[in-house]
Amino acid sequence: MSKFKFPSAYTILMLLTVLMALLTWLIPAGQYQMQLNETLGKLVPVVGSYQTVESNPQGIIDILMAPIQGFYDPSDYVARAVDVALFVLVIGGFLAVVTETGAIDAGIAGTMKRLAGREKWMIPILMGLFALGGTVYGMAEETIPFYALLIPVMIAAGYDSIVGVAIIMVGAGIGCLGSTINPFATVIASNAAEINFMEGFALRAVILILGWLLCVFYVMRYAERVKQDPSRSIVAHQHDDNLNHFLHGKQQKTPELTNTRKAVLAIFALTFAVMMWGVSAAGWWMAELSALFIGSSLVVGFVGRLSEVEITDSFVNGARDLLGVALIIAIARGLVVVMDNGNITHTILNYAEGLLGGLNEIAFINAIYWVEAVLCLVVPSSSGLAVLSMPVLAPLADFAGVSRELVVTAFQSASGLPNLVTPTSGVVMGGLAIGRVAYSSWLRFIGPLIGILTLMIMALLSIGVVIA
Repeated sequence: MSKFKFPSAYTILMLLTVLMALLTWLIPAGQYQMQLNETLGKLVPVVGSYQTVESNPQGIIDILMAPIQGFYDPSDYVARAVDVALFVLVIGGFLAVVTETGAIDAGIAGTMKRLAGREKWMIPILMGLFALGGTVYGMAEETIPFYALLIPVMIAAGYDSIVGVAIIMVGAGIGCLGSTINPFATVIASNAAEINFMEGFALRAVILILGWLLCVFYVMRYAERVKQDPSRSIVAHQHDDNLNHFLHGKQQKTPELTNTRKAVLAIFALTFAVMMWGVSAAGWWMAELSALFIGSSLVVGFVGRLSEVEITDSFVNGARDLLGVALIIAIARGLVVVMDNGNITHTILNYAEGLLGGLNEIAFINAIYWVEAVLCLVVPSSSGLAVLSMPVLAPLADFAGVSRELVVTAFQSASGLPNLVTPTSGVVMGGLAIGRVAYSSWLRFIGPLIGILTLMIMALLSIGVVIA
């Protein structure tokens, strides 16, 4: 009898797409009346305006079209995930050009030599930096380039690919979960709830700090266990294959860290610094970032003394390596499109609104958390979920005797979950694909941590109700 093998990320997402399509035949279609919020500049639902509409059940053609519609809207050619997918391909090309110069391998070898015996301290430092990006501006898609950079360093240090993935995904994820001034989630949610975004800051800061400490302890404990006994790694069966893939089979002989390669690494680091500045201060997004990495690829190729053929071939091959990641991002977005086209997204929100009536304060705020956690599966975008849910759920807090800033905090804590585990998130599935970590393996690793964080958040929300 053949052993059961957990399906790939592609299969999981397509099965979820089929499930959502089936639900459009079973769940009544409905819509809230939408009105323009001048502050947000977006359409938001009007409380109490939900009404049933003509159903639009999704069929086989819609399911097959979902990945295409995940890239862009065929009716008006508005981009959906095509910009992120293209960015991933460009990143693959950029990293391949840098790798072709030998700078990555030489840099990893030099780093390991300097940190001999102290590699574990990279974990809290790097997780702190990613958490800072998450809490300040909701760092998510911008983490994708770091996987191919950091995972080889962790493997060379004696850890496994899960440690590299966790440093980035859990680090940025806990930052988003404990967002303090994130304009794409906290600020938008606060505006939609009609409160100042600094209200509730203290509790969100506590969630951020305690959550970061818990996550660092959890990842460091796993990393130390793997280093002492590699057979205890969740991906131990991939050990040799990952060594060859991420270290390019060169762990026995590494290139010398010449001045040319140092210059390439300096350009490499500067590119990421410019990326962070562009996103946080200059209003850049995927188009500008893709252009940045294309330009940096040319500069790296010139400084690294690569020929025209070497630059173009390595860029194309690198993009090809991440083609699967780009497809995963589009399929994940297509799943949400099926729900929206089937007119069941607002119906699910209306069900949630009905569940919250008549609860006491502590039960209400924890129910809000769970409602938002479920809605995250439907709307993995934190800004999209804020605009959709806050105008409906925040006013309910007034009747329950709960302050609206607690509702925003509950939303914020729940909206961080897609950055850790949700299979409808292209960031999660894309990061796992780059790290060659099966979704089932990630669930084994992240499951206990999700449980710990959930209990911590529910306890802090309950305390917030008591001391308010």
